[in-house]
Amino acid sequence: MAIGKQLIKDENRLHSRRNFLKKAGFCTTSLALSQLIPHRPAAAEDRNDPPAAALYNEKYRPQFHFTPRKNWTNDPNGLVYYKGEYHLFFQHNPKGINWGNMTWAHAVSTDLIHWKQLPDAIEPDELGTIFSGSAVVNWNNTSGFQAGAEKALVAFYTSAGSHAPKKVPFTQSIAYSNDRGRTWIKYKNNPVIKHIRASNRDPKVIWHEPTKTWIMALYLDKNDFVLFSSKDIKRWTHMQDVKLPGAGECPDFFPLAVDGNPANTRWVFWGANGRYLLGTFDGRKFTKETGPFESRVGNFYASQTYSDIPESDGRRIQIAWMAGGKFPGMPFNQQMSIPCELTLRTFPEGIRLCRVPVREIEKLRGVHWQLKDTTLQPGEKLLSAISAELFEVQTEIELGSVSEIVLNLRGNPLTYNVKNKILSCKGKKVKVDPINGVIKLHILVDRTSIEVFPNYGRVTMHLCFPLETENTLQYLSANSGKANIKSLKLYKLKSIWQKT
Repeated sequence: MAIGKQLIKDENRLHSRRNFLKKAGFCTTSLALSQLIPHRPAAAEDRNDPPAAALYNEKYRPQFHFTPRKNWTNDPNGLVYYKGEYHLFFQHNPKGINWGNMTWAHAVSTDLIHWKQLPDAIEPDELGTIFSGSAVVNWNNTSGFQAGAEKALVAFYTSAGSHAPKKVPFTQSIAYSNDRGRTWIKYKNNPVIKHIRASNRDPKVIWHEPTKTWIMALYLDKNDFVLFSSKDIKRWTHMQDVKLPGAGECPDFFPLAVDGNPANTRWVFWGANGRYLLGTFDGRKFTKETGPFESRVGNFYASQTYSDIPESDGRRIQIAWMAGGKFPGMPFNQQMSIPCELTLRTFPEGIRLCRVPVREIEKLRGVHWQLKDTTLQPGEKLLSAISAELFEVQTEIELGSVSEIVLNLRGNPLTYNVKNKILSCKGKKVKVDPINGVIKLHILVDRTSIEVFPNYGRVTMHLCFPLETENTLQYLSANSGKANIKSLKLYKLKSIWQKT
């Protein structure tokens, strides 16, 4: 969970969320509990709020990325699927546009694209504000929390004690719901894990079926993490310390099949800045094989993957905070990334994690244009007659003799330098090795973001900034040589917000 500079004394955390907060000028002052919101069955909006039709069409409101109706948001929390609903809890300030009053807000979706914001879920108490964590379905009722026919949803979060009226260390707590996540009860014996050291936080809990054990990954300090185990969710035992060089905060821990082969699986140990390790896990020990590897550049932080996706689906789905974006004059502050599917693929260099948008994005597609086997001449501007505010591009480009490819996205050049094999936009750079002389690009453009997934999404680019509203033109051009556009599809995308 992101906290302010004055709350993190370790100056080695150069890549922590405090840098995003500091650079953006967000307030991170400690608050007394009397300043926090009272516990109440709050509506997702106050009665004097403007109607949704007005709120969700502001100048810099993302139109297919999730944002709260109003106020500050950051890390996605408690991503869990249950009975047809994808739950998205998230760090939220119910009382202001800047960071503070950390609370778990709540939204649900049936398709990962269209979201409905619900009342806030977990609010501050005497143990502190509610920092980041995760959630699971307790199918076998190992916790004893289930009270009726509905399975209990169990949330794990950090009680940020430095924000309580009597400052205490950070500890780990749990809450549970017996009504599909609509209301939450805090466990009477919180905290379930006492303070270990520093600002230990961000519990990620998973179920390990072979050993019938709950596993928790927890951030400790600097590059240090720890794994715990439990049989009942309430009592936890230390298993193993894990180091993830160059990463901190918001761990995730999950298995993925390599190249889709369930007989060949690796475990991914993940940090907040998108660095990860690959290895094996037997329910007792994680053994690192390779890594750390980079998975992204730009505004993509504190990501988390969903728990309890049905086996019939089988995907590993991830959402991140597009940290550090600017939203001038808006009633909200910050946005989420597009939900993505994660896979492991084998490349000449070895196994790497890949990330692509979930297939549900196709629901938003409208009018489209396409090219096939088209020669791109030097100085030519393909697509220049097309105007689109929200759009998706999928293309495969055979580089031929060209030295540079430029795809202009509403006035923002996305450039590929063939010699250096570098894809760049707005100062962010990703190395993209051609595959048999071809580069593949999957691009999403919203009012306040550009997301680029090159070559299966091995290292992705995420940019969050307000695009010029009057510029809706794009074009594809080549410098010093010819290229062949093997295929290109450009789709206009619809807004996910209902307009009336």
